[in-house]
Amino acid sequence: MSHPLMQESIWFEKFRCDDAERNYEEHLAKQHSGLVVQGSTSKLVSEIARARQNIQNTLNSTGGTGLAVGLAVENSQVSELKQRLSVVERENKDLKRVTQDLQAAVSKLQSRVIALEKGSPAASSPAPATKVEEKEENGEEEEDDDDNDDDIDLFGSDDDEEAENVKQERLKAYADRKAKKGPGPIAKSSLVLDVKPWDDETDMNEVEKLVRTIKAEGLLWGAAKLVPVGYGIKKLQISCVIEDDKIGTDFLEESITGFEDFVQSVDVAAFNKI
Repeated sequence: MSHPLMQESIWFEKFRCDDAERNYEEHLAKQHSGLVVQGSTSKLVSEIARARQNIQNTLNSTGGTGLAVGLAVENSQVSELKQRLSVVERENKDLKRVTQDLQAAVSKLQSRVIALEKGSPAASSPAPATKVEEKEENGEEEEDDDDNDDDIDLFGSDDDEEAENVKQERLKAYADRKAKKGPGPIAKSSLVLDVKPWDDETDMNEVEKLVRTIKAEGLLWGAAKLVPVGYGIKKLQISCVIEDDKIGTDFLEESITGFEDFVQSVDVAAFNKI
């Protein structure tokens, strides 16, 4: 890469010309005052001539180099601009082609929408059929039960014994099917309890043993750990799973705080449905 100063015409020897002119002015001043000799005059004239020659040589060399560099830079810039222009033209052509493709696709979509809107209503009928199929796949047993329920004639004639017998048989069959299905899923919850002692001298291992002695239907104890609270005191954090219909948090709190010699309080740290 060429030096930036090579593109400019700079007079590097100007200080010498200034010195020569200053000396020449001093010489003229001294000559008018009668203080200059012939030898010094010839020496000063030779220095001025030499300085002027150096200046001329410098201007010639610098001017030629700067012109050549300037032409080279101009040619490179023109070629770069041509390349950029060609790239822009190519991108413009590609953009026009993409725009035309998009317009064609939009026109096709519009024609399809118009055709669907003008179509017969029978074309939009499969949707309910799909819902019916999904319903049949997801709950065949429920539909069977509903159909059987509809078949039960609860308002039959009391005088007709045969109709009454049929009704009783259907009611019995319906009850049997309901019994076979059994009860629904049992609602359970996962709890994390914080059991806090009175002081740091409480044996927390003994506290855990006492808590696990609480047994009831629908209660299952899980993992436990000791968590520091402060000043050397640790609390017992124990998890359990309960059946919502059989065990409540009040029962657990009352049962654990019943060990009043060891337990100060009980808090529910976490409660999640399963």
